Amino acid sequence: MRKARDSLGEVMIDDAAYYGAQTARAIKNFPISGMRLPREFIRAQALVKGAAALANRDLGRLEPEVADAIVNAAQEVAEGRWDDHFVVDVYQAGAGTSQNMNANEVIANRACEWLGAEKGRTDLVHPNDHVNMGQSTNDTIHTALHLAACESVHTRLIPSVSALIAAFRKKQEQYKDVVKLGRTHLQDAVPIRVGQEIGGWAGALEVRLKDVRHAADGLLAVGIGGTAVGTGLNAGPQFPGKVLERLREWTGYPWREPEDRFTFMQNTDAVAALSGSLRGLALSLGKIADDLRLLSSGPRGGLAEFRLPAVQPGSSIMPGKVNPVMAEMMNMIVYQVIGCDACVAAATAGAQLELNVMMPVIAWNVLHAIRILGTGCEAFRVRCIEGLEVDQDQCRHWVERSTALATALNPVIGYDRAAELAKKAYQEGRTVREVAAASGWVSTEDINRLMDLHRMTDPTA
Repeated sequence: MRKARDSLGEVMIDDAAYYGAQTARAIKNFPISGMRLPREFIRAQALVKGAAALANRDLGRLEPEVADAIVNAAQEVAEGRWDDHFVVDVYQAGAGTSQNMNANEVIANRACEWLGAEKGRTDLVHPNDHVNMGQSTNDTIHTALHLAACESVHTRLIPSVSALIAAFRKKQEQYKDVVKLGRTHLQDAVPIRVGQEIGGWAGALEVRLKDVRHAADGLLAVGIGGTAVGTGLNAGPQFPGKVLERLREWTGYPWREPEDRFTFMQNTDAVAALSGSLRGLALSLGKIADDLRLLSSGPRGGLAEFRLPAVQPGSSIMPGKVNPVMAEMMNMIVYQVIGCDACVAAATAGAQLELNVMMPVIAWNVLHAIRILGTGCEAFRVRCIEGLEVDQDQCRHWVERSTALATALNPVIGYDRAAELAKKAYQEGRTVREVAAASGWVSTEDINRLMDLHRMTDPTA
């Protein structure tokens, strides 16, 4: 064991631990959920700390050897080498003070080792005076959140959703000429082509993904250097630009200073906007998953127009039963993302005066939503959509027997007579085509022309 000290006194810490006194206190104070902020957030914290050290070195405020040691330690943290030493619960000190100090202490202690000293030599590398130089929890945690969320969207979510859209477009082309029964209110409606229905799914995801991209662009403005309340006390006017220059170099993203740093410090609106766009994406995915569950229902007592891949047995008691498990999985992700967004929205509204102190829970929820949407879309594509098949005979079976086909006769015989034909066909168990031919109200030629399924589903006809 070793002694670590903060402004409240001494704390005993395991010799192997790289964190310090403030983190140790946080462990005792917040034994809440066992959940920690994820790897991508820790990486973002480390990038901010490393960039800040180089900025302070260049400004002549930090000795080069100390700055280099901090950068080396921060790089190791960014790579995930010291993740086990980031131990603060998500439900922690407001604004993420404990999380910020966890990073400061781990980096400081590892930097001491880079300088050839033992952990805890705060005279060489101090977590506050050196690692946190020119910073506050209030600007660094907020900046790290923007970095982590933006990078996660671009590296984890956008590729997965884009690949899913491409898979739908491929199925759209494959089944572009297959006509099926359309349904509104869960009742028979006029025909639609399978390709048109699937294309509608792909189009919805494209719109939602555009919203996500736009929201992610809003994260590029970060207020590092605002320190506690946005005034930049102890940072200096050149500090933010130098930090952002390094972050642009390391990440490839065009980070910039906000138009108004006080707005950035007081609000988490940009993250809330991203969360809302994730919710919108989830809602579209949920609709698609619901549609697939309905269209694949059966195999004998349902619609059975679509066949989903059988990826696992569906029942512990009913032999041979196979369920739409990947669509069900997607539905659960959707509900969770809606919950994450609700938390982010409430926490965003909880900002007071110069700061929103709810950033740790905002960070966890938005990053969790990005993660499960990304991995969920990947699994959904690989295990469900790419193996999706359409039962063309079943599609033909339902559409040919639908009384909604009488709609096509409206221009010739009018709504009332068409309704009478539909009712008669249903009551007698016959097709509309058969009843119409026997009615004498419409010629065989008109029946064949008006009730041609491909013509009925061609928007240009």
